[in-house]
Amino acid sequence: MMVLVVTACPAGLRGDLTKWLVEIAPGTFVGKPSARIRELLWQRTTELVKDGRALLVYSSNNEQGMEFRTHRCCDRLVGSGVVTFG
Repeated sequence: MMVLVVTACPAGLRGDLTKWLVEIAPGTFVGKPSARIRELLWQRTTELVKDGRALLVYSSNNEQGMEFRTHRCCDRLVGSGVVTFG
């Protein structure tokens, strides 16, 4: 399972994401793609988000049961996980 949240992004990016994920609220996408597709979606998101922000949370086999990545946001996240500040 994964959740991808984007803010201030181009409409085209949201359209791309709806091909693979369900948009449950404006800018909030959920789905259960494979790890390969998840990585491709994250790469595409970070390329197209421009001045916007992105947050990815996905299931993982660790103590928290999840990992997360950020792009241009969330400089005060607490907890362990994969964090990318950019």
